[in-house]
Amino acid sequence: MPNRAEILKQQFNQSIGLPWQNLLPESRIEEILVEENIQYRNCVYTPIVTLWALMSQVLDPDKSLSNAVKRIIAWMGAAGGECPSPDTGAYSKARQRFSESVLQRLIPDTAESLEQAVPVAEQWCGLRVRVYDGTTVLMSDTAANQADYPQHGNQKPGCGFPIAKLVVVFSLMTGAVVAACLAAFKTSEMELSRLLYADLEPGDVALADQAYGTFTDLALVRQQGADGVFRKHHARNTDFRRGQKLGIGDHAVRWHKPRECPKHMSEEDFSQLPEFLDVREVSLLLRRRGFRDLRIIIVTTLLDAKRYSAQQLGQLYGLRWQAAEVNLRHLKTTLGMEMLSAKTPEMVRKDLWAHLLAYNLLRTVMLQTAQSSGQALSRLSLQGTRQQFIHTIGLLAIATRKVQQKLYRILMEIVAKDLLPLRVFRSEPRVVKRRPKPFPRMNKPRDVLKAALAN
Repeated sequence: MPNRAEILKQQFNQSIGLPWQNLLPESRIEEILVEENIQYRNCVYTPIVTLWALMSQVLDPDKSLSNAVKRIIAWMGAAGGECPSPDTGAYSKARQRFSESVLQRLIPDTAESLEQAVPVAEQWCGLRVRVYDGTTVLMSDTAANQADYPQHGNQKPGCGFPIAKLVVVFSLMTGAVVAACLAAFKTSEMELSRLLYADLEPGDVALADQAYGTFTDLALVRQQGADGVFRKHHARNTDFRRGQKLGIGDHAVRWHKPRECPKHMSEEDFSQLPEFLDVREVSLLLRRRGFRDLRIIIVTTLLDAKRYSAQQLGQLYGLRWQAAEVNLRHLKTTLGMEMLSAKTPEMVRKDLWAHLLAYNLLRTVMLQTAQSSGQALSRLSLQGTRQQFIHTIGLLAIATRKVQQKLYRILMEIVAKDLLPLRVFRSEPRVVKRRPKPFPRMNKPRDVLKAALAN
């Protein structure tokens, strides 16, 4: 039995774990398992085997337990070992035993290792930029999931799905997930984001949309020794005749602390905020062919207009859409995270962290490809990388070291050639051509509808 687990661990290490050999070595995973007091058992699905199996499961379009177990059987058969049972019970129990905190700890580890692989000269003005954005995820409609993540209040009981609010922090340069926070849908995005500010390090830059452009958020970011670059909140007025003039449509002003404590913030935390904050406001004109010109105002605590020009700030904010909105769409659509099939809240969270970790794995392959080929990271296709990686890992698992290196070089060559098309000023109508099925929407619980059919 231990021999089968060792064979599987080796096959996973040289396939799923291959891109992370230097960034996330097996010794680091073992160290985290020891710190979390996770013990090995005399079974096929040891913690490391379970971890890599989870990764392969979420990378595959078919995310079923049955498909994951069949992959393990195929790999074991190719290695000449005794194949495990096709029953999914053992793997399901191994997933349940696996610690959620291990997955959570591996995500920032992989993101940090990727960040260190990027030269400081390639960072924006030599600073690390963290991009914040929020979204929602659905999950299986079970009583346990409904208890922790209730469905939307506008939906009738039994007719909706449990829904959760998710805030993700991305690295601007690598596109990797740095941190994330999950809560019930009624939880404010700002409340989750303010919890994640604690992960900022001195010298970092937080980048986000206008929901973040408030005194409270800028002050909380500054408490971490970091700086914020946000679009100004729509409720705040701007008068460029006031303050210290730094250029046309560019000045520094003093913002004062609000009188009332913001929602979802304790009075104790609010009392620790400074009474005022020096903020720079920059007016930018966004022009796109086929659209009206749009003027926005960026607020930031980066006050040095010579080092951080208005043009540089405009370019930085222009990268926010790609770094946040598009990456969230990759997570939800490309990796299929929009609807999680787990039946319990604990497994929902494990499934979520596994998706984020698998996303970082693909970002690792893309960064290694960009550095070896000279292609811009933004031109590489994450979907194309996932497709080619899925087709390659089965061969990597059973290949010799020499063939393995050749296969990985071929993988990177194909990823480097599968470039995203340049679609400058692309504009498409937001319509659906395919007609929906002529079935009515579900407006009553399923058991009520089934009882009506029986009658």
